[in-house]
Amino acid sequence: MDFKEKVAELFTSIENELSMDDALALIETPPSQDMGDYAVPCFKFAKKYRKSPAVIASEIADKIGTIEEFEKIESAGPYVNFFVDKKHFAEKILKEAYKEKENYGSTNVGECKNVIVEFSSPNIAKPFHIGHIRTTIIGNSISKIYKYLGYNTITINHLGDYGTQFGMLISAYKKWGSPEVVQEIEKNPIQELLKLYVRYNQEIETHPEYKEEARYWFKELESGNEEAKRLWTWFREVSLKEFNRVYDMLNIKFDSYAGESFYSDKMPAVIKELEEKGLLKDSEGAKIVELQQYGLTDAVIQKSDGSTLYVTRDIAAAMYRKKTYDFYKNIYVVGAPQKLHFEQWKKIIELMGYDWADDCVHVMFGTVSLEDGVLSTRKGRVVFLEDVLNKAIEKTMDIINERNSELDNKEEVAKQVGIGAVIFQELFNNRIKDYTFSWDKTLSFEGETGPYVQYTYARTCSLLRKGEMELTDNVDYSILTDKESFNVIKKLEGFKAAVLSAHDKYEPFFITRYIVSLAQEFNRFYHECPIVVEDIEVKKARLLLTQSVNTVLKKGMELLGMETPEKM
Repeated sequence: MDFKEKVAELFTSIENELSMDDALALIETPPSQDMGDYAVPCFKFAKKYRKSPAVIASEIADKIGTIEEFEKIESAGPYVNFFVDKKHFAEKILKEAYKEKENYGSTNVGECKNVIVEFSSPNIAKPFHIGHIRTTIIGNSISKIYKYLGYNTITINHLGDYGTQFGMLISAYKKWGSPEVVQEIEKNPIQELLKLYVRYNQEIETHPEYKEEARYWFKELESGNEEAKRLWTWFREVSLKEFNRVYDMLNIKFDSYAGESFYSDKMPAVIKELEEKGLLKDSEGAKIVELQQYGLTDAVIQKSDGSTLYVTRDIAAAMYRKKTYDFYKNIYVVGAPQKLHFEQWKKIIELMGYDWADDCVHVMFGTVSLEDGVLSTRKGRVVFLEDVLNKAIEKTMDIINERNSELDNKEEVAKQVGIGAVIFQELFNNRIKDYTFSWDKTLSFEGETGPYVQYTYARTCSLLRKGEMELTDNVDYSILTDKESFNVIKKLEGFKAAVLSAHDKYEPFFITRYIVSLAQEFNRFYHECPIVVEDIEVKKARLLLTQSVNTVLKKGMELLGMETPEKM
């Protein structure tokens, strides 16, 4: 029995024309406990009854009368306020948490439907930098949330392994790829390939013909030129080796690394279908789809030299994914600057007659900039993501050595906490907001941070070890009706809603904010209510509450992609 649903049922039994969904939408959480646990405003009914909302609220409260699950139901101005029976509430929530364990908060809304989550997608032969942190961490969390809710999630790393930049790299390598350069690339691939890329872009300013050479070599790559393919394969292999080191640090796995190049042999069929459906127009030798009538700029499908663009490849990728996975949703975790691009190719798929275009979802996020200016790969202004993670681990190790140098497995804990701090900071704010990357802020261990939540989790582990008893849900729930205990239990009840909000809005920060507030409530309870005490009944009840918090904090952090050290 859900207490909020019970409130909605009571209202629909009196207001017959009110649906359950409408009644649930009306229910509010009062700002203070003195005003109840749930409140329903009655302004909506004033016109119907030709009475003031305050009079209506009073009449409804009288009609409802006394209900077992609630201590009292009373009107206060235009609101009907519901005060839950604390013992009843504690028993319901904690028994459910005890029974469900790590599945508490989960539902089967997914019904095993296929959901693709595309995220991370770095460019081969370019740095895996701090700018990639958002897509990588947000996408990983979304995939975990969907899996937790019963979906069959397929994670795809759509590698940027095609395009004119590879023409640049091939051309640069052919010009300056001495045996010494080859050795350096093998030792330190991304940094050395970046040097070639940056140099080529600089040289273009004095040698404009290099631009044409880059286009030529990309066209050769598309045409299957053996030398171009050999170099491209090498660039891809050494880059992936570097990227996987970062993915291992973040404990991220992908089901597919099918990048842009995977669709190179599938694009002719797309172009043919667009032609057959009368959507392609000639424009100065290029082929385009006109989109201005839909409020979008026209999309170039094939350039005048016959090479393709991102739009063409994304259309081919979406069609392949629908055919291969028959997805319920095809989610792209890609930055807000790509909004127009996604609108263009989705509109083209719609014009091709495919009704599943609406199932392709662009989950946008804001940009990351550095404190001293914007990131720029072409100018070599980057902060490597691996350096960020390593620095976080080093700082955490310094703190451990200072505060708890005898800690077991401190290298592992430093990694869990340091990387957890970076993940948590990334997911703490609304994803659409732009932000400036700051070492100090990211690696802060005070306040509403990942280390604070991890420390609270470790505290619950310690208490459960000290309790030295097998827990059951057969406890005296009246012991847990004090203010501090009840606040924790109310917070526990909200986990399912936080997970569903994160799912509905593709927004992990609902879970991040939730687990911080749960940790805060638990720490207040810990300081006010001794847990491992002589009184066995009190100890059993409070340890059961502690175990429930332990389970939810662990699951919440797992859904964000964080690890959960049991000692800190």
